[in-house]
Amino acid sequence: MKTVYIYTDGACSGNPGPGGWGAILKYGEYSKEMSGGENPTTNNRMELSACIFALEALKEPCHVILTTDSRYVVDGITKGWAVSWRRNGWKRSNKEPALNPDLWEKLLAMCEKHNVEFKWIKGHAGHPENERCDRLAVAGSHSV
Repeated sequence: MKTVYIYTDGACSGNPGPGGWGAILKYGEYSKEMSGGENPTTNNRMELSACIFALEALKEPCHVILTTDSRYVVDGITKGWAVSWRRNGWKRSNKEPALNPDLWEKLLAMCEKHNVEFKWIKGHAGHPENERCDRLAVAGSHSV
């Protein structure tokens, strides 16, 4: 199974407002940049979208190391929140509706297809790929 490194970020001008996402995929010497945007949207929707679009770009099941500055994404997966929300009909433990169930469903499907390791890094801290993803996400937010 190929190991692919993915870096993602989301951005939103206002919350909600015009938003964008950026992703970098790396496999060996190969590197691909992706971005897009929506309006109106939220920052969390863009963080999720970056992960989904990047994973959907993979042509076969891979071992993926996905690095993001989004605690929402990392905790939602690694702490099992999204799986619990889905199991409970997209309700949180306090019985309120979980936000973004459409995107969480897509991300969970991608995690079933690929072996995904989620890694959190501090945003705007000089990590080269994270800084580039931020610029891609901001550019995506300006394209809508």
